[in-house]
Amino acid sequence: MSQTTQQIILNIVESENENENVNNNNKNKSTSPPSPLSPVTPGISAADPSKLLGSAIATLTKENTNLNSNSNNNNLINNNNSSNNSPINSTSNLNNQEDVLKQLAYQFFATCGEDPNREGLLKTPERFAKAMTGFVSGYSMDVEQVLNDALFEVETQDSDMVVVKDIDIFSLCEHHLVPFYGKVHIGYLPTGKVLGLSKFARVSEVFARRLQVQERLTREIAETLNRVLQPKGLVVMIEATHMCMVMRGVNKPGSSTSTICKFGCFNDDPNKLNEFHRLLGR
Repeated sequence: MSQTTQQIILNIVESENENENVNNNNKNKSTSPPSPLSPVTPGISAADPSKLLGSAIATLTKENTNLNSNSNNNNLINNNNSSNNSPINSTSNLNNQEDVLKQLAYQFFATCGEDPNREGLLKTPERFAKAMTGFVSGYSMDVEQVLNDALFEVETQDSDMVVVKDIDIFSLCEHHLVPFYGKVHIGYLPTGKVLGLSKFARVSEVFARRLQVQERLTREIAETLNRVLQPKGLVVMIEATHMCMVMRGVNKPGSSTSTICKFGCFNDDPNKLNEFHRLLGR
């Protein structure tokens, strides 16, 4: 583990321990005796598990966000002179991020009263680290490089409409860090330029693989595609199921959420929006 990673872990643990000591001092002033802590492995802080998980996500997203600082550049296809066309800007921090996540997963199990050293959990911190790194991998993706070289000149008519539907997405709710998943549907009226079909799925993936709310995810996909294509009109619709409504809180399996973001003629002409819904089978 690198010195930087060790320092990050040390700072997180020290911070949680300091908060724990303050809380314990406040409890000692109370007239009622404090409740005993759940058993933990020696040497592991008994910090709030949710705070530990939050620290893990913050560490991962903070480092990855720095890699994507130029993703809002309005010039799309100007990277032809670059020798590196990979959508991933850098993976140099990957090992550091996974080391931090593994340590925090180990602490999380301990604070829950679990034995992190039992057979079933021995490799779980490593699996957890790899999974979480993948879940938020969109922070390290450059949408401009994802789209590069896939915009084509095509002769089109004013009434032509392109619809790409049923693109599967999986994301993490930023409020509870549990999944939401569903389908993305995209429609646009081209003005002589079309985008390679696979790029609609790739753009959706870039923004879905982040901590999200569905409303923002819909708009981020729509704004990016509208800027790139400059169409007569563009619409993005997402239909998703949120596990924060299914497995916690109101516990309502079967509920779903629909969001839509429109530009151009889809705002001005109801017939175009109706045609889009008809092509979706609605």
